[in-house]
Amino acid sequence: MTEAARIRAVLRGEDWVDLHHIGSTAIAGLWAKPVIDMLLVARSLPFLDAAAPAMQGLGYQVMGEFGLAGRRYFRKDAAPGVRTHHLHAYALGSAAEIERHLAFRDYLRAYPVAAAAYGELKRQLAEQHAGNPAAYMDGKDAFVKQHEALALQWKRSAVGEPRDDGTIPWPGRAL
Repeated sequence: MTEAARIRAVLRGEDWVDLHHIGSTAIAGLWAKPVIDMLLVARSLPFLDAAAPAMQGLGYQVMGEFGLAGRRYFRKDAAPGVRTHHLHAYALGSAAEIERHLAFRDYLRAYPVAAAAYGELKRQLAEQHAGNPAAYMDGKDAFVKQHEALALQWKRSAVGEPRDDGTIPWPGRAL
């Protein structure tokens, strides 16, 4: 059973919307650390908060917002210090955050030159900052912000703006 299937099995209900594979492992050929990033979309934050015990049962640490208002963050390790999964969870009211993650992923899939540059940057940063995740993240920040802006322009020109109800007209396939 895949991790996505495990999550779906324990998080049932009418507030469930979508689960997407995001992050570097979602882009074919991109250099990536062996950590799978996922984006869970739900109708409400109370649903996500109520999901905490179920996520703990799957081996996830419940991290709350973890520095980003409106997000619920969960992370999973296979063994101490060996991270395997990140789950970023948002309610539909956080359409901008959802759109940002999906647009960046799809942009890198569509533009292999940008993906290769990002992969090389990540590889160099991982080498330079082994054991210092904050420095690694800081090193990616300018690239990510620049290309997120391009990705949002590109995606909006293809699918339009988020709808009034907070949903996004997304052509991609969820997990």
